Amino acid sequence: MAKLISKTYGDALFDIAVESKKTDVFFEEVKGLKKVLLENPELLKFLGHPDIELSEKVTTVESIFKGRISDEIVGLLRIVVTKGRSSELMSILDYFIAKTKEFKKIGVASVTSASEISDEQKKKIVEKLLSSTSYKEFEMNYRVDPELIGGIVIRIGDRVVDGSVRSKLLNLKRELSGIQLA
Repeated sequence: MAKLISKTYGDALFDIAVESKKTDVFFEEVKGLKKVLLENPELLKFLGHPDIELSEKVTTVESIFKGRISDEIVGLLRIVVTKGRSSELMSILDYFIAKTKEFKKIGVASVTSASEISDEQKKKIVEKLLSSTSYKEFEMNYRVDPELIGGIVIRIGDRVVDGSVRSKLLNLKRELSGIQLA
């Protein structure tokens, strides 16, 4: 149900952004709005509190955001609060951000390596990803996991390229355990 709600509201905002040719503006504003909400969790608690009147929540949203972000996004906030969907607000924003990234051909890649990757290696990874995908740009997330032993694991959405020594050893172990000696 929550996924359906975030898709419905996120798609509606995305359609408005495309129709009004404000995709870039909305994208930046939604990222900023998400940051504000993450930095002020008490605002989300306030918006979701069952004992606070809807009119007070709407007035608060408008007083905080009106004039600072697009009227369309303030309108989305007003509708989300009025419909009692405040608990889904972050997932709606996440959905919109992800959909806009796809639209703008921005890929999100997670790269896990056994040791720290140099800037030159990072540059080569990005170049390789750009040449082997339909994305025009990448948002890269790097992390180190010594348990990989060596190599790297790259994840883009639900696709994974595992070039780690650990997975190669596990595959070899599986193959060897399947061999029966006479």
